[in-house]
Amino acid sequence: MIGDVEDARYGPVQVKLVITGTTITDVIALQLPNQERRDVEINDQAVPILRQEVLTAQSAQIDTVSGASFTSSGYAWSVQSAIDKAGL
Repeated sequence: MIGDVEDARYGPVQVKLVITGTTITDVIALQLPNQERRDVEINDQAVPILRQEVLTAQSAQIDTVSGASFTSSGYAWSVQSAIDKAGL
């Protein structure tokens, strides 16, 4: 299920959830801020943490990753929209 594109401060964030039954089995980032080299560096560190938090929590109720607060927020909102679309 593909989540909505969320306009974070440094660029769009969008995720796709892989759902098996009622379980989120994977989270794939489709769009992330990438205008600056620093954006890519931050996302390389933050996105695996965010992914694991969603898989553990099985929800969008995840902690913000330090140094990636805008991306974290956009990620959570996109996850929530995908969960809503999936009816979970």
